Amino acid sequence: MIRKISILLCGLIGFLGISQVPDEPLDSISQQYIIMKGDSVMKSSIELNEVYIFGKLRFQNYNEKLRYYILRRKTIKVYPYAKLAAERLVELNDSLVHIKKNRHKRRFTRKVQKFIEEEFSEELKKLTRSEGQILVKLIYRQTGTTAFDLVKELRSGWRAFWYNTTARMFNISIKEEFRPDVVHEDYLIEDILQRAFADFTLERQPSVLEYDYATLSNIWKDNDNNDNDNNKDKGNTKVRN
Repeated sequence: MIRKISILLCGLIGFLGISQVPDEPLDSISQQYIIMKGDSVMKSSIELNEVYIFGKLRFQNYNEKLRYYILRRKTIKVYPYAKLAAERLVELNDSLVHIKKNRHKRRFTRKVQKFIEEEFSEELKKLTRSEGQILVKLIYRQTGTTAFDLVKELRSGWRAFWYNTTARMFNISIKEEFRPDVVHEDYLIEDILQRAFADFTLERQPSVLEYDYATLSNIWKDNDNNDNDNNKDKGNTKVRN
């Protein structure tokens, strides 16, 4: 009986040894390719959009929280205008490339300018002073050019000066730039935009400015930590303005 079991086990082991597929050495050159739907090009990897992991919003006090959410409401309100202005500017520049004569370029520019003014004017009249200043900053964010320079380029230097002087009467500077690396409010605007893009409240349009949101967050986090340490040494409680 024992002999029969031994023979059976030997046969089973032999069968398993024969039936196994021999291991093939890994080829460091071989890759698995992916074919995307609608794309005939085979790819070894899938490119994913950059994703930010946002920390929980924290505020020193109620007033700071209130200021942030007021800024959020205003930023979300005016961003579509800055986005549209950038789109119109790209369309204008692309069209001007194909126009040879300067007088034709001037005529076309006047038509586009008139169209933009008619498209924006009624809505822009409804903006508050602070909303108008945020819009000026966002125009710079999307185009890399101040609103002053855009007006100067599209119309004339005197017109741009007049626009700027008139805007200053309402505490708005159309020469304002967007600098989230040095101006805390600008960083908060960028933070608001990135969160709005992530939850699809706003449609993302890449900024022409070269900066990284994660790096900006680290900069301001370090600044906050340094301010807190300094205030602890002085025995004060920090309140951001």
